[in-house]
Amino acid sequence: MTEALFDNPLWLKGRPALSILTPFKGDDPTPLLAALARESANAELVILDDGSNDPELAARVETAVAALPFPARFIRLAKNEGRSKGRNRLVSHARASHYLFLDSDMLPDTPTFIATWLSLIAAENPAVAFGGFSLDQAPPRPDHALHRAMAGQSDCQPAAQRALMPEKIFTSNLLVRADVFAGESFDEGFAGWGWEDVEWGMRVAGRWPILHVENTATHLGLDTASTLADKYEQSAGNFARVVASHHAAISRYPSYKVARVLKRAPLRKIWRPMLKAYALTEAAPIRSRAFAMRLYRAALYAEAV
Repeated sequence: MTEALFDNPLWLKGRPALSILTPFKGDDPTPLLAALARESANAELVILDDGSNDPELAARVETAVAALPFPARFIRLAKNEGRSKGRNRLVSHARASHYLFLDSDMLPDTPTFIATWLSLIAAENPAVAFGGFSLDQAPPRPDHALHRAMAGQSDCQPAAQRALMPEKIFTSNLLVRADVFAGESFDEGFAGWGWEDVEWGMRVAGRWPILHVENTATHLGLDTASTLADKYEQSAGNFARVVASHHAAISRYPSYKVARVLKRAPLRKIWRPMLKAYALTEAAPIRSRAFAMRLYRAALYAEAV
């Protein structure tokens, strides 16, 4: 696929220790770029517009890239190529010994976010490290209440808790050594949303240690309940792909275990939409809505187990 490139004035002079790799499609990454610009670090940024087709957004990103105090390259694609292909493409432009996959809807939680990653690289040269994420800076919005409740319970975990299932990582804030990625890139057979990063972690965990550390960034991109349901529906095929290739690993996950139970329940196609409808009911208690949404996701996954 043809790509259009824009390099800032520092790009040709760069010999970075860390490549920050950020894809986006439609959402505005300039708040993240502004936060990164506050750190003067031995790093470079490679940012990918994966088919947004928004000239005004592209112009804002180009302006922000030009002003960064470290080397940066902006890649634009006319057509979306997807989460796995996009991240593999970002790596093809990276020049450092370590890559930091950092989603465009993240915001560092400390003013030394990049410096902390660089210190870890210098001290330990980790194969893979996941910094975790938080909701600390995400503004509370009523239409995001369900996603906030679900993410706060299951995803925003301290490093010690995350380390109990080390392969369960996300590309929202993920450090990877270049030789590790050369051995295991993202599977481009995944389509739509979900599971490509966890599947990558499952493959990598069999070959290299995965470290979990406390260097969080806030996930600003919370979804409405309807968007979250849409994403779960998209992810069912990807979940099936993980079940087929990593059955032993995925069978330990609660989502798999519940899906197995629900697979035996009769009339699933009748009551599954009812779970979704309740989860989307904003007047219902948030805890019961979250429970219904998790059951709805498991009922979707029941087709794959």
